[in-house]
Amino acid sequence: MKKTLFAAAVVAAFTFSACSENTTESTETTVENTEAAPTEAALVSGVVVETPDYSNVAEPMKTQISQLVSQYLKLKDALVASDADAAKAAATEVLGTANAMPVATLTTDEKAYAEEKTAQVISSAEQIAAASDVEAQRAQLEPLSESVFSLAKAYDAGSQSLYYQHCPMALNNKGAYWLSANEEIQNPYFGDKMLKCGSTEEVYAD
Repeated sequence: MKKTLFAAAVVAAFTFSACSENTTESTETTVENTEAAPTEAALVSGVVVETPDYSNVAEPMKTQISQLVSQYLKLKDALVASDADAAKAAATEVLGTANAMPVATLTTDEKAYAEEKTAQVISSAEQIAAASDVEAQRAQLEPLSESVFSLAKAYDAGSQSLYYQHCPMALNNKGAYWLSANEEIQNPYFGDKMLKCGSTEEVYAD
């Protein structure tokens, strides 16, 4: 099914999560009336990650990318839990799927784009799989996240809603993105130190 894209910055008055050195709790939204506050995803508009439309590719490519997304999410969850060993194992699975991507079946432009993004996935996953320190693993999550999200969008291969989320304090305050299957913020760059630091910037949904 063709996906609908939503994205961009969340309206400040309705921000549900805040970054703080001293708290892992999200800020609560004050609502003046009795109506339910809109979800964070409903308050975003625009596009963060621009991709071409290659949604007409054959199912084997879509299936492989969908599997890649699932394995990426395991890796991201391992980093949320600050579990370096689990992250290494998940990165190895990501590598296997990325290396088996059926790019040879694609046309020229589709193939070139898939090769570019898959190469970045492989590079980042290799470094995560080789690292024993969780902070070194987290340093590779940003390019991996962008590439996996780009593949899912370009080839219309997401089998679930995907939330592209951002923490402005990640990577020494440079800011960094990650991909989640849940709207709730669970920050993989800080884990339980600042679990709720971040916001949803783009949603890729049915």
